[in-house]
Amino acid sequence: MVVSEQNQQASTYTDDRFFSLPLFDILIEFFNEDGWVYKEIEHRRVVALGIEGKNGRFDCYAIAREEEKQITVYSIFPVKVPDYKRQNISDFVTRANYGMVIGNFEMNFYDGEIRYKTSLDVAGDRLTPALIKHLIYTNVSTMDKFLPGIMSIIYGNISPEEAISRY
Repeated sequence: MVVSEQNQQASTYTDDRFFSLPLFDILIEFFNEDGWVYKEIEHRRVVALGIEGKNGRFDCYAIAREEEKQITVYSIFPVKVPDYKRQNISDFVTRANYGMVIGNFEMNFYDGEIRYKTSLDVAGDRLTPALIKHLIYTNVSTMDKFLPGIMSIIYGNISPEEAISRY
């Protein structure tokens, strides 16, 4: 296998700052540098964001799990799914998840919460702003993309098959 000089430079890039800072601090640095408006929930190592997407509003949370060296990002669907629609939404999110490379939808059958999750394990490595950006932007854009489909099932009596066929 031939490795280009450019790839060698990228793979050997180290910034000691990213090894020594807590994950939460790197998250905060990213959001500041990228111009996000956020709220710190520092005692829980969480960054809370209010997202205004093309298709609607929703909340997003970036969680630093320091001991595990993991970052988890959740975008929360803005309404709880009524009990009688949960099976249809489960069908929809299963279809949406199939083939997704980064992240997945989850639904809590007890309370009807839907969320989209992306996560990253950096144990033995470093967290960088570029990794965070990919994690956050993928998460938020995916939730925004699928908002109309979920809403159409809840409020428009559209079947999961019809809703997913729009993507």
